[in-house]
Amino acid sequence: MQRIFHTPEGVRDIYSRECAQKHQLQERIRKVFQGYGYEEIETPTFEYFEVFSREVGTVPSRDLYKFFDREGNTLVLRPDFTPSVSRACATYFSPETEVITLSYTGQAFVNSSSYQGRLKETTQMGVERIGDDSPEADAELLAMTVECLLASGLREFQVSVGQVDYFKSLLREADLDEEAEEHLQELIAEKNYFGVEELVGEQKLDPKLSTALQQIPHLFGAREILDKASSLTDNPVAVRAVERLKKIYEILKIYGYEKYISFDFGMVSKIQYYTGIIFQAYTYGTGEPIVKGGRYNDLLKHFGTPAASIGLVIVIDSLLTALSRQKIETFQEEEPYILTYTEDMLEEAVAKAQRLRKEGRRVALRKVKEGC
Repeated sequence: MQRIFHTPEGVRDIYSRECAQKHQLQERIRKVFQGYGYEEIETPTFEYFEVFSREVGTVPSRDLYKFFDREGNTLVLRPDFTPSVSRACATYFSPETEVITLSYTGQAFVNSSSYQGRLKETTQMGVERIGDDSPEADAELLAMTVECLLASGLREFQVSVGQVDYFKSLLREADLDEEAEEHLQELIAEKNYFGVEELVGEQKLDPKLSTALQQIPHLFGAREILDKASSLTDNPVAVRAVERLKKIYEILKIYGYEKYISFDFGMVSKIQYYTGIIFQAYTYGTGEPIVKGGRYNDLLKHFGTPAASIGLVIVIDSLLTALSRQKIETFQEEEPYILTYTEDMLEEAVAKAQRLRKEGRRVALRKVKEGC
């Protein structure tokens, strides 16, 4: 039997300079989290299947790494931090009476296709703000997103903000069958304008509602797109959703980060637990979003403690790729001082190395072979 020593598809080794750069990047992001008063939490790498079941609305079951414990319970490697942190929050905190702010760092595992070299194990950092349903909380998470990307060294990026309630309220008003609804979401996610127009046109809807649904893929851009979204519908839920986005934008102007924000009402996430705003951050050099997030006001009900919540996750691997391809060099590390010694100089060499280390220097001892 052939012995296999290389890594499986979808995972990789990280070492030397790249590994040090990754750790330095994580420390910069951690400082942003700490600056906003978020406390750290660690959750298990694997959990019971129920934490990530279909009812939760996270990663599809087919994309989970599943295995069994000795008692026959189904366990899964963590594909998504939000359900894990939500479970822990419902267990140890009281989000119904106080605002809980938590940050995390760790590995997530998704057994999806490795198309275009997509990793199956990624390092993720993120925050969850639990027990706060205010637009100020939404704005804070968007501000943190901007600050984390600036701290990483990026200067050219955009945070695109969507609104799940706007689209869902129009869908409920249209009362489409399940197949047509799913197809419409796929077409909108693909920005297939003609496909959306054709599908909606076949449904014999109220003309104003039909126009609003057909316009959703076109509703992306700067602040003025919010006024257009408001003009398309009288649906009270949709109108309130847009008004909330306007307020969030005004708060971001106080932070001074509005120039990084755009809006996209056609943003559709595969994560089903989102309610309210969702957002993704993009930069050039990677086709995947480097930050994802959104509001999930119903998720904690699954764990027995209803609480309005919002979170974000930074995919560190994608962020590193973007920094590398944009040739942004922010890594700073002193090269170790190589201190060579022979057998009879060991005591002197160790004493010198220890003295330099106490001064904060990096020192590597290297023994010289006799006769060299």
